[in-house]
Amino acid sequence: MSKISDDVQGLKDLSQSIQLIKKEIGKVIVGQNNIIEQLLISIFARGHVLLIGVPGLAKTLLIRTLSQVLDLKFSRIQFTPDLMPGDITGTEVIEENISTKEKIFKFIKGPIFANIILADEINRTPPKTQSSLLQAMEEKEVTAAGSTYKLEPPFFVLSTQNPIEQEGTYPLPEAQLDRFMFNIWLDYPSLNEEIDIVRSTTTEFIPAVNKILTAEQILEFQNLVRRIPVAENVIKYAVELVRASRPETTKFPFIKEFISYGAGPRASQYLILGAKSRAALLGKYSPEIEDIREVALPVMRHRIVTNFNAEAENMPANKIIEKLVQEIKV
Repeated sequence: MSKISDDVQGLKDLSQSIQLIKKEIGKVIVGQNNIIEQLLISIFARGHVLLIGVPGLAKTLLIRTLSQVLDLKFSRIQFTPDLMPGDITGTEVIEENISTKEKIFKFIKGPIFANIILADEINRTPPKTQSSLLQAMEEKEVTAAGSTYKLEPPFFVLSTQNPIEQEGTYPLPEAQLDRFMFNIWLDYPSLNEEIDIVRSTTTEFIPAVNKILTAEQILEFQNLVRRIPVAENVIKYAVELVRASRPETTKFPFIKEFISYGAGPRASQYLILGAKSRAALLGKYSPEIEDIREVALPVMRHRIVTNFNAEAENMPANKIIEKLVQEIKV
């Protein structure tokens, strides 16, 4: 009984901490409340995020500010066509012992050895280099020169892509896209938000943010999110939603018309984990179907493959998923 009481108190503490985190981030970042909430959902669900947005929307500033508030080590990697896997994971160098004159190999850790990684424009580097990052995301470890090095938890990767420039890029294949929990689209700010951004960033004043959580507390909250119970009807709804996105098992004609391949089982898992995390952030003790519906778009839009009919009829993945969520009866 005491374990349940501890978890209930833990959920209250998490909800209060989230409000403080949003307040601190708000000192630096104007607007983007939905983006911040989705980033926090993915962090406490132990997921990674693929962020799509044009340059100049403060993606780097947002992630750096988030790492400061969470008291985590931040690392930014700029992906370029000449970037090598060793530039991410680290390399071995020859080091000479001054007293014995003996030469030995020493592994120098790369920028992947941090808690929050910003992989900027991941589609600008070749697949070999992309895969070195994706291995770390999946297995939470790095293999170099025959040795395996564990990455320090918590470990969170946010990869960005520029939707405008596609020349000279290496798009991530569907199997690798599936490793990202969320695919978040970052829009332009509203008029008033842009006015506030210009006003606050063209002075010499730099706001200071306070640290709200430690790495140990984040790990405890991540474990707490996993322990949140889920009603059977909520799990059934998540699985039915994902299965309805597959042409082979759907009952909706527009899915058969516009989709070649639907979402896989990992989408169902991330729908439940995302709903758990969202419920915890809002101070609820168990997720509801509404939580599933709220995370359906970022979870599923990069997991379905549209066909030529969808392109001809101007039916992107976003529209198809939104229509599917409306059609599935609660």
